[in-house]
Amino acid sequence: MQDEVLKILAVDDEIINLELITAIFADAPNIEILTATNGQEALEILKSHTPDIIVLDIRMPKLSGIEVLQVIKSESSISHIPVVVLSGDERERKNALKIGANDFISKPFDAEELKLRITNNLQLKKYHDLLSNLNNILQSEVRKKTRELQEALDLAKEAEYEMVVKFGMISEFKDEETGQHIRRMSYYSKLLAQLAGLSKEEQQIIFYASPLHDVGKVGIPDSILKKPGPLTPEEFEIIKLHPTIGAKILESDPRFSTLEAGKIIAEQHHEKWNGEGYPAGLKGEQIHIYARIVTICDVFDAMTSDRVYRPAFSIEKAVAIMKKDESFFDPKLLSIFLNNLEEFLKIKENFKD
Repeated sequence: MQDEVLKILAVDDEIINLELITAIFADAPNIEILTATNGQEALEILKSHTPDIIVLDIRMPKLSGIEVLQVIKSESSISHIPVVVLSGDERERKNALKIGANDFISKPFDAEELKLRITNNLQLKKYHDLLSNLNNILQSEVRKKTRELQEALDLAKEAEYEMVVKFGMISEFKDEETGQHIRRMSYYSKLLAQLAGLSKEEQQIIFYASPLHDVGKVGIPDSILKKPGPLTPEEFEIIKLHPTIGAKILESDPRFSTLEAGKIIAEQHHEKWNGEGYPAGLKGEQIHIYARIVTICDVFDAMTSDRVYRPAFSIEKAVAIMKKDESFFDPKLLSIFLNNLEEFLKIKENFKD
């Protein structure tokens, strides 16, 4: 059976860049490159083709990349297509992400990095499509109340969780974390949701959605994610883009509860109770409770795990730091977490790296 042919639409007014992108994938028989030299030509191609990803230059005559992006994200039939923008200007890149771009690469671009980013986004789209299809299947199956179908539903939910874990691990591998971190996040978050009095339905939603919290790191260069020393202010500004990137990746139909909750968590898990977080500076209950729960669990697990830039902290030191910085967290949730620490440590032991 032949591999599915994937289409990449490359849009750039510089012919040499189009030739380079075509050459990058010359050894990939299952990839077809469509090219356009301006924005208007790109939109014409999109009337008859549905590419799996679009590589879009920002600065072009006739119709700029930003204008093309706005059209793409306003059309329901093509808005789901991931877009990687090419720009040497940081403000342009941030603007593109706000409009709906999924990733970016600086110009002039490195051929290997561009190939990796396109490949990563194609993989993310594949998982996104699988999750969407799976949710449709699940909703259909739930309506059928037979024992046989219920067993199939349970199996499908297990498959969905494994898929979410693998989805989350794409970004975690870049950050030198493991699948065990992803699984701990699921069980920590569900336990804290249960202790906080959330319904069983919401406990299940956060169990499945919490592994997606850092999926936006797929859009951050490895040189920053894996840097052993402190980040420069400029590098930290790039790191701060990952919640926005994650939210764009997880945009979906609101009926898909896992992706909808994952989008909220990805976008808000670096917001702080005192309003000093990012990207939006939300404060208090402006931050969704799913994100407030995941923030506490993620901070604890990050501090008590080995990282490229430091060894794991002891449980005592991690707790002391969280108490010192208590204004960052929902005080009620932090109190519940600390008062039930032994239960969370059991999860940590069960899913240790």
